[in-house]
Amino acid sequence: MATVVTSASSPGTTVMRHCAVVLCLAIALSACGRQPAPAASTAAPAPDLAGMWSDPPRTALDQFCFFACTDIGLRRLAALLDDPANDARAYGELSADASQHQIDDYIRPDLTEAALAAPPLDPLQDPGYLNCEPWGFARQAFAPHQLEIKQYADHVELHYGEWDAHRIVRLGERATPQDRTHVPLGYSVGHYEGDTLVVETSMITANLGPMRILENGRHSDGLTAVERFRRPAPERLELTATLTDAVTFREPLVLKKVWKLAPDQEIAPYDSCEPAAAKPPEGKTQ
Repeated sequence: MATVVTSASSPGTTVMRHCAVVLCLAIALSACGRQPAPAASTAAPAPDLAGMWSDPPRTALDQFCFFACTDIGLRRLAALLDDPANDARAYGELSADASQHQIDDYIRPDLTEAALAAPPLDPLQDPGYLNCEPWGFARQAFAPHQLEIKQYADHVELHYGEWDAHRIVRLGERATPQDRTHVPLGYSVGHYEGDTLVVETSMITANLGPMRILENGRHSDGLTAVERFRRPAPERLELTATLTDAVTFREPLVLKKVWKLAPDQEIAPYDSCEPAAAKPPEGKTQ
């Protein structure tokens, strides 16, 4: 008769297996209840654009962008400066040549029939001169002299020396609220793209165009703008702005500007303007 041999576990082995099962369950439950560790932030830090900026660096090409300039104008000026035949010509003459070239070859061909047909503005009827009316967006964005930039978590403040004007760029918004109305400086929202602050502005009241570009022209209340501010060097701030207005331009107009860091400058209150309309006619006193 065959003998069947069976193997029985010892009491100690049974206890150890039981403890192992309990330990595994405890570890599993602990893992389920534990909150996952927050993911490390991958957002790049905002570029440092803060500071007081003013007149452009004193180079021939940068001075050309004292108000606004275009790539076509800059290329023309660079070619004139590089030509030995112009060595005896004054910089002002070469700059005027390049300025007229960018108007004739880029600005005027881009204007609509309606814009070309509009009568030129009488300088004495300029609202700034006549009524002390601050500049609208298209002039203020390219104003000479100081631009102070202050950066905060939810907005950026642009403070201009001309007219002591302030613009607020709201960060994190990608569209203009529908309940907004048109105002001279428009409504600006922005975000960062790498080393660049991108500002999108709309709801701009119809007004005068940029000085030295549309000196006597106007734009409609359909004007929108995309400005790109970057700081390629510690003491240099650059702006590339694309203006779109179907009433005024056939294609978007791209303008540039540059500032130099000016930490010792300040912006004074703009409170000394006297409206020309309030002045007595020449030869008479009040």
